Amino acid sequence: MTSTVDTAGEPVPTSSLLMAAAKHIGTKCRGENLAFLKCKKDDPNPEKCLDKGRQVTQCVLHLLRDLHQNCSKELDAYAGCMYYHTNEFELCRKEQKEFEKACTL
Repeated sequence: MTSTVDTAGEPVPTSSLLMAAAKHIGTKCRGENLAFLKCKKDDPNPEKCLDKGRQVTQCVLHLLRDLHQNCSKELDAYAGCMYYHTNEFELCRKEQKEFEKACTL
């Protein structure tokens, strides 16, 4: 895994990239996630929450674009380590520290 973006410069939300950005996603997209979860809790019909789900997806994709623009080297290194080590955080603490230093919450 060499980059977290495709040839058009758009983020490719692989599991390793999402795991690497999990803290940022949890912080920056908190409102959208809570609204989606509340919708799902209030209405068991999945169709009713499609718009809220799209808002979560858009928030995450926007965040990934921002992270790639601001600290792509560290993000790529961390996501690459997570990919190589099958998303084991413990084996990528060095890369995580560098990423979190470059892209603070």
